[in-house]
Amino acid sequence: MNTLSYKTKSAKKEEVQRNWYVIDGDGVIVGRQATAIATVLRGKHKPSFTPHVDTGDYVIVINAEKMRFTGNKRADKYYLTYSGYPGGQKSRTAEEMFTKKPTAVIEKAVRGMLPKNKLGRAMIKKLFVYEGSEHPHVAQQPKPFNFK
Repeated sequence: MNTLSYKTKSAKKEEVQRNWYVIDGDGVIVGRQATAIATVLRGKHKPSFTPHVDTGDYVIVINAEKMRFTGNKRADKYYLTYSGYPGGQKSRTAEEMFTKKPTAVIEKAVRGMLPKNKLGRAMIKKLFVYEGSEHPHVAQQPKPFNFK
């Protein structure tokens, strides 16, 4: 029998260490930013990533109104909502979404990249998106997140 035995460490929710990261959205492309944010919220950037445990960190996004789309997506991309009633489908372009509520654009993009279950709903609660460059989470001492 081999005396060397390696065990895969599986994270437990009580042992997870969570960090706070701040991401500046000034001039960044929405989709590329959303993939990085979803990765951090899931915890895939950590060596202790476990698929069935929320090992992700908190993410603060500032300057959400200064994010951009490539090509003509700002005019051509549509966001659909449906109330469930006949005739209750509404559509908005990305331009309208940016003028009414720019934080919703990045929130919807990130939510679509997370799991569609209880775990995903817990992960999206760790995302905080703000329009301006100020945020109320100074006490948590967030670090800037560096993309590779």
